[in-house]
Amino acid sequence: MSDDLRLPRAAQIFISFVALLRSNGFSVAPEQTTAFLAAIGLLGPRSLEHIRQAGLATLAPPPERRATYDRLFDIHFHGSEAIEQAEGEDEETVRLQEEGRGEDEPPLADEANESGLAAARADALVERRFAQASISDALRRLSREAAARLPRRRGHRRRRARRGPFADLRHTLRESVRNDGEVLRLGRLQRRQRPRKILLLIDVSGSMKARTEENMKLAHALAQAAGSVEVFTFGTRLTRITRAMRLKRREQALNAASFLVSDWDGGTRIGDALQAFLAVPRFGGYARGAAVVIVSDGLERGDPTALRDAVARLSRRAWRLSWLTPLATSPGFRPQTEALIAIQRFVDDLVDGGSSAAVVAHLLSLGRRGRAA
Repeated sequence: MSDDLRLPRAAQIFISFVALLRSNGFSVAPEQTTAFLAAIGLLGPRSLEHIRQAGLATLAPPPERRATYDRLFDIHFHGSEAIEQAEGEDEETVRLQEEGRGEDEPPLADEANESGLAAARADALVERRFAQASISDALRRLSREAAARLPRRRGHRRRRARRGPFADLRHTLRESVRNDGEVLRLGRLQRRQRPRKILLLIDVSGSMKARTEENMKLAHALAQAAGSVEVFTFGTRLTRITRAMRLKRREQALNAASFLVSDWDGGTRIGDALQAFLAVPRFGGYARGAAVVIVSDGLERGDPTALRDAVARLSRRAWRLSWLTPLATSPGFRPQTEALIAIQRFVDDLVDGGSSAAVVAHLLSLGRRGRAA
């Protein structure tokens, strides 16, 4: 008689949940399965939340995969109800719809654009691992100088100052009481300076694969150095990785991002990605009044008109829009691709993005550039 037949029927649903976790890449030892069943027996359980907590305590999913664990738990124990609820949510990953009749077959992960020199349109879903390399001098410079040199804006709150456009009546009256009603000096106020929001959109398609790892490290360094930073990746999908980039340890943050992003080194549909970004109100709000930085070579395989319209809308919302491309290797760079020519008049900066030093230098120079006309 098999082990499945010896198991009580009530326990089979919990064993199958463990099997589902294993099939999705979770490491669960047999001892953990036994502890999971024992914990359920001790808890009762009275609700599905008790089962969820028992699994967290005994099966020990990694912190960066907690969202995946919760989704698998809901699908397994709630069934179709959880799937319908997930479809109605505002997802962190937006799948870009492919136009055409399906002539483009997605290549296998091992065959997807190995050279990294050409732009592709097909959707290749792969998982990427990042090496534990040391941080570069450019990223150390970003961490050291970001607080003083990143762009800032005037806030609505006011603070006391030696000179300012507003009178500090409260402070002036307090001082006059101490001086028997004499006003010796009129206090002044000025607006506080607050960090300006930064929106970083990183191209992770096959044509940018040589720069992907360094760009991800730069995104983590920027998210750690500045508080108001939003980070997205795009290729054939648009993925928000801000939560992963806020993890303090760089290796843990990159590992979490590798699980979130599924279109590493795949196709390139920049226009569709930016259109999808603007179509989600919560995402589009991140660009309002922000310093928007797009790191991409601009090798678009989709319709350049969609890219032009999206960049035009993005530039109207942004405080300043910068496009950093590895193709801009010289100060007198002139775009040659159809996509870069289409967007050139809408971007404030079209500069070199071929190295971490160049990207960091541009980010640190934004504080003194101001909004372009």
